[in-house]
Amino acid sequence: MKYNRLGNSGLLVSELSLGTMIFGEGKTRSTSPEDAERIIHRYLDAGGNHIDTADVYADGRSEEIVGKAIGHKRTQVTIATKVRFRRGDGPNDEGLSRHHILTEVHNSLRRLNTDYIDLYYMHSWDPLTPLEESLRTFEDLVQAGKVRYIGVSNFKAWQLMKALSLSDAKGWVRFVAAQYQYSLIKRDIEYEFSDLLLSEGVGLMPWGALGGGFLSGKYTRDQRPTDANLGRIATSPENEEETWARRNTERNWNILDAVGRIAEKYHVTYSQVALAWMLHKPYLSSIIIGVRTMEQLEDNLGAIEVPLTEEDIQTLDAVSTLPELYPYRFIADYASRS
Repeated sequence: MKYNRLGNSGLLVSELSLGTMIFGEGKTRSTSPEDAERIIHRYLDAGGNHIDTADVYADGRSEEIVGKAIGHKRTQVTIATKVRFRRGDGPNDEGLSRHHILTEVHNSLRRLNTDYIDLYYMHSWDPLTPLEESLRTFEDLVQAGKVRYIGVSNFKAWQLMKALSLSDAKGWVRFVAAQYQYSLIKRDIEYEFSDLLLSEGVGLMPWGALGGGFLSGKYTRDQRPTDANLGRIATSPENEEETWARRNTERNWNILDAVGRIAEKYHVTYSQVALAWMLHKPYLSSIIIGVRTMEQLEDNLGAIEVPLTEEDIQTLDAVSTLPELYPYRFIADYASRS
C-alpha cells in the first residue's frame, strides 16, 4: 500500500481508504458488526490506515463499530467522520451551527471511543448558518485538540472557494480534503473541482468509485437487475427505476466494455481496473472503497497491483470523456489557438 499526502498537509493516508457507510445498518445488504470488525482488521493488516465514517451512518452505529474495532491501534489509524445532517427531532439537531457541531463532535468522539478526530468534514452546505460561524467552530475544535484536520463534502465549487478564502483571510485552519462522488461513469467534478483542488492544495477523497457497483461488471446491457445479490442498483428503494436509468446509457456501457477489455488483458477484475484508473489522478489523495463483504475488500485491494499503461489510461479517459459545456468548450478552443 502506498501513502499519499492529504492535500497540502503533512498527513499521510493510504491510497485506499475504508468506507463504512453500511456497517451496522441492519438491512439485507448491510454488513453486520462482526463482519465489519473482521473487514477493518484485514484492511489494517493490508497496510490501510484511513477509515471513513459519519455520524449519520447507520444512525451512529458505524462510528461505534469503528471505535471498537481499532482498539489499541488508534494511533496507527486516521479516522474521518462528518457533521451536518439531522440527528434528532429538535430544530437545532441539524446543520452547521456552532450548537449542532459542538453537540455532534462530542457524540462522535464518544461513539468512536477516542479523544480526537483526525479529519472532520462538513458533510454538506448549510444555507441557514453563516459560513463564518461554521468555520470558526471548526477552528476552535482544532485549537482544542479535538480535531486535527478539516474537510468538506458536497459543497459547490464557489462555496468551497469562498470557505477557503474566508479561512485564509481570518487565519483559520483550512480544508485539506474534499469528499465527492467520482468514478469512470461520474466525472462531473472535473468541470470545476479538479483544477480547484490542485491549485488550492485540497486532496480528493472520492466515494462511489465503482458507480454503485455498476463498474464491477456484473450487470447486463439493457436488463434492469432485480437480484439483490447484484448490489445496490438492484435494491435501490423507491427510485430504483431512476437509479437504473442513470446507469443504463450507451456511454456507460461503452465505458464498461473498455474496462472489460483491459481487465481481460491483465487477468484482473473490472473493479480493479476502475479503481486503478482513479489512482493515477493527480488531485486524488485516497479512494474510499465502500465494501460490504470480505471478498469485495480483497478484490478492491488488488487494484493497487494493476499495471495500467499510459495507453490504457488514455483509452479509459477517452471513452468516459465528459460532454462539452460552455464555458469550458470556449476556454479549451481559445487555448488551442493560442
